[in-house]
Amino acid sequence: MTFDEEYFNIGYLDRLSYRDTVVHRLDPRGKVIATMIFVITVISYPKYEVIPLVPFFIFPVLLITLSDTPFKFVLKKMLIVSPFAVFIGIFNPLFDTRAVTLADGVLISAGWISFLSLLIKFTLTTSSALLLIATTSFPGICTALQRLGVPAPFTSQLFFLYRYIFVLMEEAMRIVRARDLRSFGSRGTDIKVFVRLIGILFVRTVERAERIYNAMLSRGFRGHIPSMRQLRFTISDAIFVFLTIAFLSALRFFNITEMIGRFVQELAV
Repeated sequence: MTFDEEYFNIGYLDRLSYRDTVVHRLDPRGKVIATMIFVITVISYPKYEVIPLVPFFIFPVLLITLSDTPFKFVLKKMLIVSPFAVFIGIFNPLFDTRAVTLADGVLISAGWISFLSLLIKFTLTTSSALLLIATTSFPGICTALQRLGVPAPFTSQLFFLYRYIFVLMEEAMRIVRARDLRSFGSRGTDIKVFVRLIGILFVRTVERAERIYNAMLSRGFRGHIPSMRQLRFTISDAIFVFLTIAFLSALRFFNITEMIGRFVQELAV
């Protein structure tokens, strides 16, 4: 995939937020609260818990289905950042070599169990965050956080970080195109040229940031970004948050997988 294709693909997740589905029509504050509770509940499990985490996949699967979000796109985005989670947990089997009984006569290293638990938690939390952006938009999330009482400097920094990623990508795209026009064959692709391009991009970024900041100050910027979007927390939003909390509480405080296993055994007998 070329650099230009990567640039136009980076905003596809935000373009998904302009669809009209039952999830998209929910208030951003309700979706932010539900996602935060989901993430906190998932990461609250001990590192050796694996089976109890499986039912939590119901939440992202329902959101993908109801919001009509392409599953392959979400999966692709998770695979791109998955090496970070793999790198963090791949050493667990080396340092945690205790043998744990997995089933009758089946022994497995405790490090592999913690590694698998880490991957499941990563998948659940990352997919929920991606779906939140895909159904709300990043500016909508910043507005929701601001209305929920998060300090304005934090939400403003988040908004600027997202907004000027595209500006930085445009600047990088112009530099890459200029390099391509001035190079022939494999010339201009060595590490020295790459380092110089990074330096040029850094200098241009600093200069652009100063110009933008001065322009904002001249227009009365005082650390707060006003929003014209009107948010309405309706009964449907309250029901969504309540059902999410009830569902997560049932999974967290009751061993649903064990209950299902016992029920299946009783039916088999």
